[in-house]
Amino acid sequence: MDGAVWLLIVIAAVVLAFVGYGMARRARGSIELTLPKTAFEPGEAIRGTFVLHTKKPIEAQRLVVTLTATEVTETTENGKRRSNSRQVFRDELLLDDARAYAAETRETREFEIVVPNPEPPEAPASPVGRAALSAIKAISRSKTRLRWRLEVRLVAKGIDLVTSKQVSVNLKSL
Repeated sequence: MDGAVWLLIVIAAVVLAFVGYGMARRARGSIELTLPKTAFEPGEAIRGTFVLHTKKPIEAQRLVVTLTATEVTETTENGKRRSNSRQVFRDELLLDDARAYAAETRETREFEIVVPNPEPPEAPASPVGRAALSAIKAISRSKTRLRWRLEVRLVAKGIDLVTSKQVSVNLKSL
């Protein structure tokens, strides 16, 4: 067989693995997350609800709500675009420790997790220092952004049940 046939076989195997994993997760249950709003200010509480529905019995290790911020930096060098990301913030709210969920369990839960309120750095006293700080902020805003995500996860033996939503945090007010 030539390389193209092997490539198609590998691609088909990867697609089937993803489809199988998704089907196995849905067969265990689901989590449906509801947020009244998705834009927040620093220090504000994110309030929401979720419905946990198990279709099969699940031995859970924990149930958590997690708020994360990932810094995404995009650069262009020699005409090639590159993107790097790193997690810069993570807060986890534990809702349940280890617990067994029976088949066909349906629970509606509420939660509240607070957006961080970072202290703004001290502004340089000199006009040159203030100008340099403004230039750095302008450059970093154009190439770097924060991607905020709220996730609800039932960590379980086997396959986790998980859902997430992107939220936005207004850091320009700082």
